[in-house]
Amino acid sequence: MTILPASSLMTDLNFAATLSSSLPLPHPVFGRELRVGTRASPLALVQARSFMAQLGETFPLLEIFGSLQERRISTKGDRDQVRRLAEIGGKGLFSKEIHEALRAGEIDFAVHSLKDLETFLPDDLVLDCTLRREDPRDALVLRDRNAVQPGQDPLDCLPKGAVIGCASVRRQAQILARRPDLRFCLIRGNVQTRLRKLEEGACDATLLALAGLNRLGMAARADVVFKPDDMLPACGQGIIGITLRRRDTGLRKLMTAIEDPATRLAATAERALLEALDGSCRTPIGGFARLENGRLVLHGLIAAEDGSVVVRREIAGLPEEASALGAEMGAMLRRDTPAAVFSRLIGQPGW
Repeated sequence: MTILPASSLMTDLNFAATLSSSLPLPHPVFGRELRVGTRASPLALVQARSFMAQLGETFPLLEIFGSLQERRISTKGDRDQVRRLAEIGGKGLFSKEIHEALRAGEIDFAVHSLKDLETFLPDDLVLDCTLRREDPRDALVLRDRNAVQPGQDPLDCLPKGAVIGCASVRRQAQILARRPDLRFCLIRGNVQTRLRKLEEGACDATLLALAGLNRLGMAARADVVFKPDDMLPACGQGIIGITLRRRDTGLRKLMTAIEDPATRLAATAERALLEALDGSCRTPIGGFARLENGRLVLHGLIAAEDGSVVVRREIAGLPEEASALGAEMGAMLRRDTPAAVFSRLIGQPGW
């Protein structure tokens, strides 16, 4: 075997890069830096790096040529952690600056927690990939970890009048429907910030997505994990979504190789539910779809923020009917929610 000197090897690589520019490759592997835009929180970085790793494993030349580059982008949703999202512009504040960079050509991929991505995207952008879903369930994290006893009702570990730090009206509504004695205070920020505030005594418990704890290697911090029957997740919870410019057909071809088909079906149904309800981050809406015995089963929920009204429904259909199932679920929830409650919940600013 002949071992080429480094200078000769680099010459060959440069020649390959030059040659590749004239070949009809389905993706721009050579001669271009592919920039991956993400929020800068620890969880967001883990998610972006997971995407980059999957892309690099599927297309090794991207790794060889160092094409994938991380770009951290500060968003208003991250900078303002005092007020509710609805008060400062809604869920889109976690993606606004990232999408501005994408549209301006400053990045090539944008990585999102799908539950935080607005339902309606600009026409020139597209949600082009959903990675395999992590555990979508919600978790209760306690300051007094000795309060949990096996076999109890999930909320029995909370004493009467306990304070829960939470920013989600969906979680709040479902908890109050079962325990109206509990009190809530606003806690926002990344996972580490919320846990720190809990330990400092700002509240007795907080609620977090189990997917985030799992991805951060902190699953052991979940004291109680709610079954979807006890706490319906947010639409898109546990899913990493990738948005691209619609015109970038070459890059979009890359996405088909790493997309998880079952996750795409669930995301399509759940986001169609949101679209049908025209919900906002002021609206307690839950949605969770999954394949069961070849059928796509969708659970949906809409509730009053104080838990006084909770409407939950379930439908199933063929996987290829994912979007139609979401629309049908939205229509069912709209029809079955008392008119006075529905008009109070829907159509408010903040999406």
